[in-house]
Amino acid sequence: MAIAHDPGTAPLGHGFHAIAPGDLAAVVTALEMREMPAALRRPGIEPDVPLQLERWTDCAPERYRLLYKRVGAPWLWWSRLALDDAALTAIIHDPAVELYAVTDRARIEIGMLELDFRTPGACEIAFFGFVPKATGHGFGRWLMRRALQRAWTGAVEKVWVHTCTLDGPGAVAFYVKQGFVPHSRFVEVFRDPRAAGLLGADLGALHPLIVD
Repeated sequence: MAIAHDPGTAPLGHGFHAIAPGDLAAVVTALEMREMPAALRRPGIEPDVPLQLERWTDCAPERYRLLYKRVGAPWLWWSRLALDDAALTAIIHDPAVELYAVTDRARIEIGMLELDFRTPGACEIAFFGFVPKATGHGFGRWLMRRALQRAWTGAVEKVWVHTCTLDGPGAVAFYVKQGFVPHSRFVEVFRDPRAAGLLGADLGALHPLIVD
């Protein structure tokens, strides 16, 4: 996500403000958990899911962007696409960042998980998702369990995640069901990635591209 900026437009009425052509606005909800869920502490039988996590270390920027776009383009994920190779590599090669690809039995990459431990005492689930064809099969619960097993390590006291109104409509409810508690909400205004040439104009049909 980009840092919010003021589009400089006058209010249309109480509670409404115009968004400049070529920009997008999203309501962001941040959620956190302060202790490991009890279910993770109890040994149990894991469901038979035809997926596995593959840790990516020293991942090339172009490989990362390919998976990032396959997973996130339908939801207009863009922040990592705006980074040059050096800036992106500095993040994904940081030893405090763990990057995983979700692969199926054919070893095809169908999802991604990125954990960010760069803030002492905290882990951010920075990116979490599947390509469209892999959604709706219950895989999200499996991936979240794997994410939390890896997040609650060492001196971590808080695991957090954020989602926004560009994501799937069930995202907040999903995170709450996994044990996260919403704690803050804010609005971000940023250049539409389609207007900026980072994503195709045919993406994000629920959020039409509006330009001059």
